[in-house]
Amino acid sequence: MADPALVFDNLTLGYDRHPAVHHLAGTIRHGALLAIVGPNGGGKSTLLKAIAGRLSPLGGSIVHGTRTLAYMPQIGDLSRDFPVSVLDLALTGLCSREGMFGGFSRKQREDALNAIAAVGLAGFETRSIRTLSGGQLQRLLFARMMLQDAELILLDEPFTAIDTRTIEDLMVIVHRWHEEGRTVVAVLHDLDLVRQHFPETLMLARDPLGWGPTAEILTPQRLADARRMAEAFDRNAAECHRAA
Repeated sequence: MADPALVFDNLTLGYDRHPAVHHLAGTIRHGALLAIVGPNGGGKSTLLKAIAGRLSPLGGSIVHGTRTLAYMPQIGDLSRDFPVSVLDLALTGLCSREGMFGGFSRKQREDALNAIAAVGLAGFETRSIRTLSGGQLQRLLFARMMLQDAELILLDEPFTAIDTRTIEDLMVIVHRWHEEGRTVVAVLHDLDLVRQHFPETLMLARDPLGWGPTAEILTPQRLADARRMAEAFDRNAAECHRAA
């Protein structure tokens, strides 16, 4: 059996020693299409940040079985103040392979134009990202992810506050990544979307409440447990230490 894409070993994550994810253990296989669901403040985005290397564990570990990773944070984390064009932002998807100052070949620029067209933004190449709607910006971020050509793709709430047509178009790309054998992990709130498109689900409410086939995880009882655990959260709780 091939090595897994990710292994969580008694993983605890948090900020200022206060945990946001408690003692998560499990394996994400190569080629998985996994949704992470749960209440606000349940640790979903925190887990993606840790997988992407932007947050160190308080305890336990994450073992990576992939060589390349692409991470899309929530769209609200992207500043539009910098005057950059649609094409230039798409090209930043190549920076992890080429470096920030390596320049881009004609072939790479053609690849970027093709990615922009693939997400429905042909003709927008020279426009400033300041002029884009939320849905158009999210399409552009998917184009940038396509150019990163990563084995592991992390999406943090990629479909929040965008129109249904855009969601449908971007899900086509997600399924294409899955068909190519890439591992896709997405934080999502729309449970109908999860049921329709994601065969595996991890439910987090700081503690893992279930991980497995989506139909077995998104049950009324588990959803009620997740709401109850979120309501019981104590921000003044003691620091979390890994058991010896």
